Amino acid sequence: MKKARYALFASLALSALAPAVSAQESADSRAIHERIIVLDTHFDTPMNLGRPGWSILDRHDPLLDGDQVDYPRMVEGGIDGGFFVIFTAQGPRTPEADRLARDAGIIRAVQIREMIAKHSDKFELAITADDAQRITKAGKRFVYMSIENGYPFEGDISLMRTFRALGVTMMSPAHFANNDLADSATDPKGPEWKGLSPKGKEFVAEANRLGVVIDASHSSDESLRQMVALSRAPIILSHSGMRAIYNHPRNVTDADAKLVAAKGGVIQLNAFNGYMIDTPQIAERNAALKAISDKYMVPGRPMTAEQRRAMMAERRAIDQRWPVPRANFDDFMKHILHAVKLVGADHVGISGDFDGGGGIDGIEDITDYPAITAAMLKAGIKESDIAKIWGGNALRVLREAQALASPADIPVIPVTN
Repeated sequence: MKKARYALFASLALSALAPAVSAQESADSRAIHERIIVLDTHFDTPMNLGRPGWSILDRHDPLLDGDQVDYPRMVEGGIDGGFFVIFTAQGPRTPEADRLARDAGIIRAVQIREMIAKHSDKFELAITADDAQRITKAGKRFVYMSIENGYPFEGDISLMRTFRALGVTMMSPAHFANNDLADSATDPKGPEWKGLSPKGKEFVAEANRLGVVIDASHSSDESLRQMVALSRAPIILSHSGMRAIYNHPRNVTDADAKLVAAKGGVIQLNAFNGYMIDTPQIAERNAALKAISDKYMVPGRPMTAEQRRAMMAERRAIDQRWPVPRANFDDFMKHILHAVKLVGADHVGISGDFDGGGGIDGIEDITDYPAITAAMLKAGIKESDIAKIWGGNALRVLREAQALASPADIPVIPVTN
């Protein structure tokens, strides 16, 4: 059973942008938050693992260094675990580039495994849906592994089995750009495959065979529809939004949300500013942002803590000189409440897209998650449904995907001590 910490936090004020609640309501919602499994389906935090001196056990400051997830804040925010992402930005679609992407993905998977092994008193690798409850009862945080963008295996679908053997249980085919698997929702060139490529259809079949959850976030509308139609298992959108609330191609239409739900899938709603409100394009701002990116984010050269803080300071100066509006807590709740009304609480979840661009006023990092529980409770969502939204639904999809897998084809996952 999750450690009873809610008494310590019940007196803490919720975000100023969250709905006003009484002290008793705050205590009640925190108690619920602590009783249930709370997970996020998309932590981009593994990108920090290669930074010199960075540790997940240190408490970081999102304002100073931009980091939004670490162990102290998981405890404070009542987060039991989540899917830690192996992200590889899409590059050239050549055999050599595919090999480099493969290597980058494997290295990142190893870094996640090393993090868990180094701090085995606080973290444990999770593979099955039941692992979440078992690890939580043991007083640890669970770590599932996922792949965002199929670049590491687009050149060789058999590599999906390699990543499955490393512990990966969720994979998405595409990211910002089209690739050899699928069309992206945001490629400026438009669709290339009219959905999935022939190799992308192989990806769906292989994911089903291996018991891997298919993640359609970032894929085009037609790619999503084809994944739903071809998959024997329910699929997930690990970090998306509702297009009816804000019209952006990264958000899912009501019609497609219903398709996902009809197959038993889940839409995990994120707190990413650009997918929630209009943000004006300011040429000078964009040029300044690119300049600091080129200055600090050099491939193959991880930033030190000092460089990271210097970059964030320059970023804050840009925000002050060329400010753009930020979405807020109410904007986020509009997505949640619309989705619950549209497809039901059985098909809705939450992800902040933290350490990957997420963060809005009122939901700056994972310590703001209890405020979401309070807001859902205040909106009339009952505890059993809140439990589904915070983790039960995602775990159900994982359980169903693995139940439909071919047992003989699932590789043995080695233990890292």
